[in-house]
Amino acid sequence: MFILLFFLIGFGFAVSGGVSMIIYLNVIPAGLSFQDYMQLPQAKGALIFFMLGIITMGFSLNKLTRIFVK
Repeated sequence: MFILLFFLIGFGFAVSGGVSMIIYLNVIPAGLSFQDYMQLPQAKGALIFFMLGIITMGFSLNKLTRIFVK
């Protein structure tokens, strides 16, 4: 049960980080370059949330498959 909660927390982190990075795409038409776009999510922390969520989900899926598939 704890692993499932861990998965859902990771999913929330991945969604919030991913949505924030998509929202930051609206900054590109405002005159910023692609390099500026790549620096913006790192500065705001969206990339950290996205990667933390992906890693957390991967860890919990690995544990869930070991529990349920024997």
